[in-house]
Amino acid sequence: MYWKYAFKRMLMGVMIYSVIIFVYSVLFNVMFKLRYSYLLEGPILPEIFSDWIDTLTFNYGQSMSIRSFKGETDVIKIVLERVPNTMLLFTMAIIIDIFLGVYLGIKKAQKAGGIMDKTTSILTMVFYGLPTWWVGLVMIMFFSFRLPLFPSGGIFSMPPPEGLIKRFVDIVYHLILPLSTLVFFRFWGRAYLSRNIVLQNLQNDFITSARARGIPERKVLFGHALRASAPPILTMSVLSVLDSFSGALIIEGIFNWPGMGNLFWAAIQQDDIPVLLGNLSFTTLLYICGIVILDLIYGFLDPRIKVGGKE
Repeated sequence: MYWKYAFKRMLMGVMIYSVIIFVYSVLFNVMFKLRYSYLLEGPILPEIFSDWIDTLTFNYGQSMSIRSFKGETDVIKIVLERVPNTMLLFTMAIIIDIFLGVYLGIKKAQKAGGIMDKTTSILTMVFYGLPTWWVGLVMIMFFSFRLPLFPSGGIFSMPPPEGLIKRFVDIVYHLILPLSTLVFFRFWGRAYLSRNIVLQNLQNDFITSARARGIPERKVLFGHALRASAPPILTMSVLSVLDSFSGALIIEGIFNWPGMGNLFWAAIQQDDIPVLLGNLSFTTLLYICGIVILDLIYGFLDPRIKVGGKE
């Protein structure tokens, strides 16, 4: 029964999350709170279990030095106000990256060894091997200083414009440069991986049979080959989306983007233990939830997975 499979997967996700949070609690109490002994209110073991329970119930406590945009010290509010910023930049970049990469990968597989396939493969090696921090700095230098088309960083102008429409336009204006940097220099690698996956399925017998029956090539590619390639491509894509929730220290630092990565770095610099623990715990929760959902979707996409049954 599928519901038994789903229940086991969700229960396993809860258990894994609980274990990871317990490890976080041990590490933070032993490695950080012992450094600042005045933070300990009693023996270390009760503190570990207390932090463990509080973190599992989203009671992250109050920050030590970092404040929210509204000046609040509640850690959960500090974390939650950064998540939309990270999703706006990184999750949107990953989604665009997925569509462009998969589409280009299919086209490369369709004419493997052709001019487009060879050219884009060379571009993949060039762009994918470039360091992200260097690319970001070059983009800022060229498009913000040499050609002052876009702002060099931040999410709003200072002071922020008034009105919903003007603020939305201002966000998009600040979003273009970092978003373009992430998409343009990352989708080449996804296209190359998608090309190899689809190309392997194009050599199967059912593709030859479909072509022999006179099925249009577009339907063969996007209906038969892409469907057979969906599980590994979906896994690669979903893991990228989940990974985007945590942001990126380098990109957010270069473009001064107020997301989860920037918050993580600020918490490390200021030794703000509650914010650091809240940041890690929340991103871990999002990642595990996504893994469980991906595992459940796999049962629908791949009929070879026997859910809830015996071998």
